[in-house]
Amino acid sequence: MPILGAHQSIAGGYYKAVETADRFKCDCVQVFTKNNNQWYAKELTDDDVQLFQGKLAELGVTHPLAHDSYLINLASPDPALWKKSVDSFVMEMLRADRLGIPYLVTHPGAHTTSTEAEGIAAIVRALDEVHRQTRGIKTKCLLENTAGQGSCLGCRFEQLAAMIDGVKDPDRLGVCIDTCHTFAAGYPLGTEKEYKATMKALDKAVGLALVKAFHVNDSLKPLGSRVDRHAHIGKGMIGKEAFRLLVNDRRFKKVPMYLETPKGDAKEQAEGKFDKMNLRTLRGLVAD
Repeated sequence: MPILGAHQSIAGGYYKAVETADRFKCDCVQVFTKNNNQWYAKELTDDDVQLFQGKLAELGVTHPLAHDSYLINLASPDPALWKKSVDSFVMEMLRADRLGIPYLVTHPGAHTTSTEAEGIAAIVRALDEVHRQTRGIKTKCLLENTAGQGSCLGCRFEQLAAMIDGVKDPDRLGVCIDTCHTFAAGYPLGTEKEYKATMKALDKAVGLALVKAFHVNDSLKPLGSRVDRHAHIGKGMIGKEAFRLLVNDRRFKKVPMYLETPKGDAKEQAEGKFDKMNLRTLRGLVAD
């Protein structure tokens, strides 16, 4: 059985996300280390750490994963924003490490007014600086592939490979593959032939051994749209077959998969209506 879970809110405490994950029958959980729309972060306390780790152990929720702030842009050509992004990412790496979270996922960044090559070089410099400032910690960074919206980098597997190959310490990096982003970036997944071809391309460019997590999301927009809009599993343009192939792919049996599908209104989110629905759909696709 694949390891399936979802992103959950840390409102009220990090441990609350674990309790929610358990209530919605998740095997694993993804969280933000802080408010994802602010640079500021409230200082972590020993109680935050102990309650979070205690709930994981008590409830048997595994593979905690963190996602960084959407404000961070490691590819920025603006020196001030680049430095602010590096400083913020260092802070988030340290927070994830203190919480005992093994991986922190980041969107590599957008090159905006610079070029693709300059943006990738900026990301490499940023990651080298982050690694320099976080020597000795256990948490590693996972570069997430993107839909390629605007000037966002990471939409081609070769771009991810260039980032990994460019850093001084590539052993501290891995990748998180988002199914919606993969499809929107132009990699087809809907048939067995397409799925195998896309995974072969990923393996050739990056290596499947570096895939440490999946974000499992259907896509509201069509193949190659380069628009990042998530949909419920089997309700979007990707379709159920791609997810059937993924959850039965023995190469990823031990790689956790996290939903980032729409949560609905406040009542639906509190009840876990759509997380439960999507988890049922995915588990229903697993071969006996």
